[in-house]
Order: sequence, then C-alpha cells, then structure tokens
Amino acid sequence: MLTDTDRKFLRIAYDEALAGFNEGGCPIGSVLARGDVLVSQGRNQRVQRGDPIAHGEMDALRKAGRQKTYRDTTLYTSLSPCMMCAGTIVQFAIPRVVIAENTTFGGNEAFLTERGVEVIVADDADCIALMTRFIQEKPELWAEDIAED
Repeated sequence: MLTDTDRKFLRIAYDEALAGFNEGGCPIGSVLARGDVLVSQGRNQRVQRGDPIAHGEMDALRKAGRQKTYRDTTLYTSLSPCMMCAGTIVQFAIPRVVIAENTTFGGNEAFLTERGVEVIVADDADCIALMTRFIQEKPELWAEDIAED
C-alpha cells in the first residue's frame, strides 16, 4: 500500500526521469529516503556521462555518499530495477523498494522478494507514459540501456 510519503518520493523519481529524458538520456529516476527524509535523488546518466553503470538507482546511491546503514531506507525508482541495480539493493540490504512501474520493463521483483526485500509496484501512469514514449522514440538507445541487440 502506497503512503503519502511514497507518492511524494515517486513524484521526485518521476521528475528525475523527465529531466533525464529532456537531456537526451534514458528516463529513469530514483530516490533514496530514510523515512520521510530525502537522502538523495538521481537519474540514469549513461548517455550524459558516457558511463555504462550510471543507472538511476546507482546515481541516487552514489549521490547519497557513504551510509553507515541502508537497513532503514527505502529506494524509489521510476522503473523496475535491472539485475545490476537489484543486486546492489540486496548487497546494501535496502529493505524496501517502491517501483513506479514495471509495465514497460519487468525487472527483478522476484529476485528482490526472494531475498527478503519488500517490493511495492505503484503502476504510475505518468512513468508508464514517459517510458513508453522513450521506447517508441529511441528504441536503439533503450536496447543499449538494457543490453539487448
């Protein structure tokens, strides 16, 4: 069940995704929060930085800097996490992930839940529409991002 705090941070993740789209990159945004406190926010910057691992979740975690623990945080993401990002979530023992949408890309929800992560999918219409537009307009960039030929 989504809380008002969840909705607030998902909106920030969407805004990050939209900013990435407007920069010519992949529209995936992410937020790391501790309760109702924003720790960091980021977006996919593979294109902007020429960095193959600058996914939205990775950017948000990088911007958070060193944390003594992640066990009291929630990661919000505009799109279901890929295996690299899901592995990082498990590695850092982030207990809760709120995914705006998994319609355009079914990531690794089962991988996360099997490892004890609480996963909530919001089915956010704005995130679905933005990613759908991106995939239609830039299919080659999308294929590159998800490592498909």
